[in-house]
Amino acid sequence: MAEAAVRPATLHDAPEIARIQVDTWRTAYNELLPEAVLAGLDVDGVAGSWRQAVEEDGVTLLVATEGSWVVGFCAAGPAPRDEVAAADGGLPADAETTVLVGTLLVEPRWGRRGHGGRLLATAAHALHKRGATRGIAWVPEADAASLAFYLSVGWTADGTVRTLDADGRPLREIRLTGGLALPFRD
Repeated sequence: MAEAAVRPATLHDAPEIARIQVDTWRTAYNELLPEAVLAGLDVDGVAGSWRQAVEEDGVTLLVATEGSWVVGFCAAGPAPRDEVAAADGGLPADAETTVLVGTLLVEPRWGRRGHGGRLLATAAHALHKRGATRGIAWVPEADAASLAFYLSVGWTADGTVRTLDADGRPLREIRLTGGLALPFRD
């Protein structure tokens, strides 16, 4: 295997992050999201959002590389109150130190090489150094691969679910939570 690494994203990475997101969604979520949603994804528009994320304070945006290729990315930061709240709206005692892993994607052709684990562990380490104590992530209930990944690093479903409207189709997501002391594993 070529040399694998994780590094902070730069503005130069935004187009490749967008391409990975669009290609991965179209591949991995083609049965979860309506065709119109996937067809409407615009790489240039998505890249603009990632350029903003690179420059935004509080956002940890990392890319995974293998050799000279960018193969995945992770975006995480402080969890908004409504993302960490219980179903009844109550906030846990650690709400202020909980972070949200908003996106963690590895392009399918680069999967099963440890990139996701390196991305999550690197993000968790950086966020823990800034005072974070726990992470959360929302994963589509039907996304068996992502659920298995988070469970493999010791995160668990906390019993909270939400249903999003994906262009008229319900998309049920499960909230996973876990500690930030994650080992680096290949």
